[in-house]
Amino acid sequence: MTDHALSNIIIGTAGHVDHGKTCLIRALTGIDTDRLQEEKKRGITIELGFAYLDLPDGRRAGIIDVPGHEKFIKNMLAGAGGIDIAMLIVAADEGVMPQTVEHLGILSLLGIGQGVVVITKADTVEPDWIELVREDVAERVQGTFLQDAPIVTVSAYTGQGIDELKNILFGMIEKGAGKNLDAQFRIPVDRVFSMEGFGTVITGTLIEGTLDEGAEIMVYPSRKTTRARGLQVHSQPTARAYAGQRVAVNLAGLKKGDVDRGAVLAPRGSLPVSMMADARLRLLPGSERVVKNGSRLHFYHGSREVLCKVVLLDAEEVGAGGQCYAQLRFEEEVSLKAGDRFVVRFYSPLETVGGGVVLDPDPLKHKRFDQEALDRLDVKETGADEQRLEVLVREHSDAFETAEFYAPLLGRRPERVVELLQALQSAGSVLPIGGGRVVHRDYAQTLKRRALDLLSDFHKQQPLKGGMRREELRSRLLPRAEIAQVDALLDAFIAQKAMKENKGLISVYSFKVELGEELEKLTAELAGLYRDAAFAPPATDEVLEKYKKVKQIDQVLSAMIGDGALVRLDAQIYMDAACVERARDVCRQAIEKNGQMTLGEFRDLLGTSRKFAVALLEQFDRQKFTKKVGDARVLA
Repeated sequence: MTDHALSNIIIGTAGHVDHGKTCLIRALTGIDTDRLQEEKKRGITIELGFAYLDLPDGRRAGIIDVPGHEKFIKNMLAGAGGIDIAMLIVAADEGVMPQTVEHLGILSLLGIGQGVVVITKADTVEPDWIELVREDVAERVQGTFLQDAPIVTVSAYTGQGIDELKNILFGMIEKGAGKNLDAQFRIPVDRVFSMEGFGTVITGTLIEGTLDEGAEIMVYPSRKTTRARGLQVHSQPTARAYAGQRVAVNLAGLKKGDVDRGAVLAPRGSLPVSMMADARLRLLPGSERVVKNGSRLHFYHGSREVLCKVVLLDAEEVGAGGQCYAQLRFEEEVSLKAGDRFVVRFYSPLETVGGGVVLDPDPLKHKRFDQEALDRLDVKETGADEQRLEVLVREHSDAFETAEFYAPLLGRRPERVVELLQALQSAGSVLPIGGGRVVHRDYAQTLKRRALDLLSDFHKQQPLKGGMRREELRSRLLPRAEIAQVDALLDAFIAQKAMKENKGLISVYSFKVELGEELEKLTAELAGLYRDAAFAPPATDEVLEKYKKVKQIDQVLSAMIGDGALVRLDAQIYMDAACVERARDVCRQAIEKNGQMTLGEFRDLLGTSRKFAVALLEQFDRQKFTKKVGDARVLA
């Protein structure tokens, strides 16, 4: 383990009120974590207290002293989320009490992996009584992460057992896994205050990543932006803070009222802002409450508390020790990440009933007992990153999203998501559509079928037209999508030979215009008409009037344009394609000879009128063959 990882372990206390947590921390560290006058007066911890334990090699581990009183359980939850090693405190003179059991359940729900049971106030009772308390505690922690944990008896007043406890903690810190330094930084805010000369300061545990002084910060879920003007760790200024450290951050440009306790500091765009989350919900084995579909619960995550309605997706109700998939629908916006742990408390009476793991922090709304949705949740819970990302792309394909969108939903850095998307592209599971955007192959197949249906209907209605104009197909297929994204999809379908394109007209790949004998004759007649007219063709309205008895005349003209026999210069000017090519050659030769060419010169060279010369030159400009410079044309 790295030096930083060793330094970044957070030790937390938990247990019933007045069982000696604060006194124990003072004995371990020499620091009094009760900082409020009310706490001094009442002798209980209301807010979170913070200290640090000096390690033998000179480094420090943070210690959080959380409140034990039932009324302040939400403050306890605010601190418990960053704990790596738990000290479950039980007073020798009282033994296991209601908050002892509740705190143990909370620590288990939050996924804390290791800890130690500390029996305090050993100086107040006889040794035989301590042994009874020890046996009771050992029985109570069976089936939890503390079932094999050491049990230490201490007295904060005499010093009994303090050195033994320190050595146990030192050993756990050495064996600890450390924090995730590779993730983007994230700090749940548990205190906000103002300091004269500095402005707004927040404190919280840096639960992942690293934060540098001067870094840009976004406050979630409000999306306010700020900068880390200054950082402190253990009351000492630092240029960089690491995951697992208690951090004070001086926020530039924000007032105290701009940041609430429960907010989260993270990089811009790294977290979603949502009113829902999909989760695996678990109830504590000892819960006396049943959570039914539609129940209102208090939701605790990091330092945030918010009310939510629980939609049970694969059960009618969940009782003690039970679990299910659930969609949590919040009454306020939240910012979560996949894999985050949370705790829920019953709405009334207010007591801890369970918790769980976030599977999707910004999901679609699901119907209950929808097997497809449940199968996707199973992948999100147990699948590898690549499998989970494929499910997310499948769900959000109609939004044409990028790696930056999927990163917070997956709980990974954007650059990692780019790698995963490339792997999915290689496997054919997703299709790139430009600009870093992707769609799932199943969604692409659905769009391809829809596009082919549109084209087939068009061919039935307009059998003499070579196909549907790209812009029309684009607007009918996905009217609200960006042009470039739809074009990328159409290009992919054309590359797959599901359809073809000729002069801007798209058709089903196997489609061919069938004119019939009469219309073939008409086509030949029209071709001769335009060929003979050369650079002075009749107006389109004149042709339509001349052949008004032929119902399909407009379709025949469109088919001739589609086949390349005619070129449409504007609505009233269609010209023989070979004549247009001759005009192009005349234009090129004139400019190459003289360096430029005026409209009048071009008109005279063709022996036509100004109207037709203008139409031709504007066509060449659109094709970027020529470019207008002043009153003349040059080759583009």
